[in-house]
Amino acid sequence: MRDRKRIAILGGGPSGLFMFKRFVDTGRTDISITIFERKERLGAGMPYSAEGANDEHITNVSGNEIPPLVTSLNDWIKTISKDTLNKYHMDAKRFNEYKVLPRLLFGQYLTAQFDLLQNQAKERGIEYEVHYNSPVTDIIDQPEKGKVVVEIAAQARFDFDQVIICTGHSWPHRHEGKVPNYFDSPYPPAKLGMQLDHPVAIKGSSLTAVDAIRTLARHNGIFEKDVNGKLSYQLFDHNPGFKLVLHTRNGMLPAVRFHLEDSHLSNDALLTREEIAEHIKNNNGFLSLDHIFERDFKLPIKAKEPEFYEQIKDMHLEEFVAAMMELRERLDPFQLLKAEHAEAEKSIKRKESVYWKEMLGVLSFALNYPAKHLSAEDMQRLQKSLTPLISIVIAYIPQSSSEELLALHQAGVLALIPVGDDSKVEPHEAGGAVYHYKDEADKEQAIHFSTYIDCVGQPHLTFEDFPFKSLLSGRTVSQAKLKFSSAEEGRKATEEGKAVSQDDNGDYYLKVSGITINDHFQVVDAYGAYNERIYIMAVPYIGGYNPDYSGLDFSEEASNSIIQRMF
Repeated sequence: MRDRKRIAILGGGPSGLFMFKRFVDTGRTDISITIFERKERLGAGMPYSAEGANDEHITNVSGNEIPPLVTSLNDWIKTISKDTLNKYHMDAKRFNEYKVLPRLLFGQYLTAQFDLLQNQAKERGIEYEVHYNSPVTDIIDQPEKGKVVVEIAAQARFDFDQVIICTGHSWPHRHEGKVPNYFDSPYPPAKLGMQLDHPVAIKGSSLTAVDAIRTLARHNGIFEKDVNGKLSYQLFDHNPGFKLVLHTRNGMLPAVRFHLEDSHLSNDALLTREEIAEHIKNNNGFLSLDHIFERDFKLPIKAKEPEFYEQIKDMHLEEFVAAMMELRERLDPFQLLKAEHAEAEKSIKRKESVYWKEMLGVLSFALNYPAKHLSAEDMQRLQKSLTPLISIVIAYIPQSSSEELLALHQAGVLALIPVGDDSKVEPHEAGGAVYHYKDEADKEQAIHFSTYIDCVGQPHLTFEDFPFKSLLSGRTVSQAKLKFSSAEEGRKATEEGKAVSQDDNGDYYLKVSGITINDHFQVVDAYGAYNERIYIMAVPYIGGYNPDYSGLDFSEEASNSIIQRMF
């Protein structure tokens, strides 16, 4: 039928899964959906397939934290084969929705959910087709025809009325492949299956770093549990020189998973979209970071933890961050990890949240969607103060990962070095990289590591990194930027050498990473006009306007915003 609206979902990972579910849930039969997937299976995407995980990698979410799909994780676990359960040392009878699980197994769950959604689509008479092994190499907008052309593998071309870009993670290779043992990311992790007899430099201490640590540790030694369940680590005899050296700007490790009272990062006390819109209207077109901090962080805490609220009620955002960071900075990072591991264990056993940490996750999620309405000044404050605290506290590393980190440190195999904001990494032609930083005595250091792995996590990619070149050359997409509320602050930022532009009205704008989008995830052109045909959920390219990557929660929320706009 030619009168059906033709819609393409570009990428069949978790974002594509949630988008397809939205279409199936509408029950509309006047649409035709085409899914293009680069690999041979749907659902798993990069994090939950061999591209992003080995057997040893586990999720940092449990079943109760996953937005609803077709069947619950709890029910699905009971349907899988005993061989699969044995492979991952799992017992279906003992599994419950509060447990994390191997990422590759979770990938199988997401693939199964995509299969079930396809069955539902068939039953409801929704027309769809899937193209596997079909990398999207270009997207060409044709406004005069009201169409979008999708190019696959630089060869075949298909016409659509609307497209949704769900291409997921992207790890550009800058030096990897040219410089031996220099890795721009730890993915796919199979490449780290090396036995090494020298120290390895790891940049960052995020969940990405934990992935690299779990893999390298297993190839260079063995974990063992004693009769009391305490974990220890022993290096293999033939590589006594192996060591993992984390380099972090703030000298901190991520926090440990605890029990979440509200597992879906929502909260009845949060500002509604209507209240946010009203506030923006009455605040010269800007969302105030201080307003969100008061309403979406402090107020919910007042109701739940009045004693903690009394401590923080008069603190500005920066004062609160400084107070929370001060404790972390004062303690040795591994001592703190040990204390947090114990706190998290108690929280999970008692099903009691560490409420201020939970609300920090909620605040990050609540800020993500309206962040594009912050002034440039507030975005700079967010990046400088709140984001570093959020990135540590809501990383939520699972208990088993924190146990491994502690065992490795105890064995003298894992160390952490604070390197500050001005550190830099220089690829070394013989292999690995040279780490340049000032030590705690303010002395310049330049240390060569024969193996180097960048583990800072998914980078916010630049406007120039955007992969669909026809959208760039046709000016269909534009550089993301935020307006300064004060011309004086704009001038000051310009003098400091920040990426600032000025328009014909004399207003100053701060360039942020990625492309411009509106509240419905539609791309916006250089003239400020949104595009009715092209939507984007690919987080690496919208990081300037969507600073928080909330995984499956992001996919669910963004897909909802898109479907509301489409129909």
